[in-house]
Amino acid sequence: MAGPPVDPPPAALAPGERCTAEEALAALREVLDPEYPVSIVDLGLIRGVAVQGDTVRVRITFTSMGCPCVDLIQDDITARLRRLPGVRQVDLEVVWEPWSRADITAEGSRRLRRLGVV
Repeated sequence: MAGPPVDPPPAALAPGERCTAEEALAALREVLDPEYPVSIVDLGLIRGVAVQGDTVRVRITFTSMGCPCVDLIQDDITARLRRLPGVRQVDLEVVWEPWSRADITAEGSRRLRRLGVV
């Protein structure tokens, strides 16, 4: 009986071949908010990224505690980061820091304006 799909194990890495926090942040730019096609980085949701060994730690807030997309975004973050070289674990910390329009990057504002949101 077939079970759920299983991600293949990460490829063997040469010593020192690990992703950096900057590479992890760049990967997070590919994770889009499900409601608007704007990255979670450009929306200002990411509050910190750190890489320690094979673990990427991400601090994230959301626009509201009632955001219906929290689980979906977290799943997308984990899936994207696990595709980076050497990443075996992703730790997400939801910090619920106040979020405002001021957190949106210039690129995020440009994309939202193009969509007629701001």
